[in-house]
Amino acid sequence: MRQFYFEKLEVWQEARALVREVYKLTQIFPVEERFGLTSQLRRAASSIAANIAEGMARSTEKDKARFINQAFGSAIEVINFLILASDLEFLSDQEYIQTRERVEKITNQLNSLYNKFNK
Repeated sequence: MRQFYFEKLEVWQEARALVREVYKLTQIFPVEERFGLTSQLRRAASSIAANIAEGMARSTEKDKARFINQAFGSAIEVINFLILASDLEFLSDQEYIQTRERVEKITNQLNSLYNKFNK
């Protein structure tokens, strides 16, 4: 089986792990949040990895940078939803801190990748 370039990127691997973590965390959210915070948090986390993958398939550095920027925006959305989930006491302090630190690491990696393509 062929491995695509994006699969080799540490930032994509981190984003993929974040998606798994977010899905596990949101399983315990209240049922009435299934189409609210649960769905939005899952979609934002998934969007990070998806935008990295799609961006790496683009032919120009400008296009790559645009998708990496979109992935960054999705990461900020995840942080926003984590804050709200913490405020609503859907997450423990430890879960919030651990997940937020993972997202912050991803944003740092995305910044570096964006700077590489946006010369």
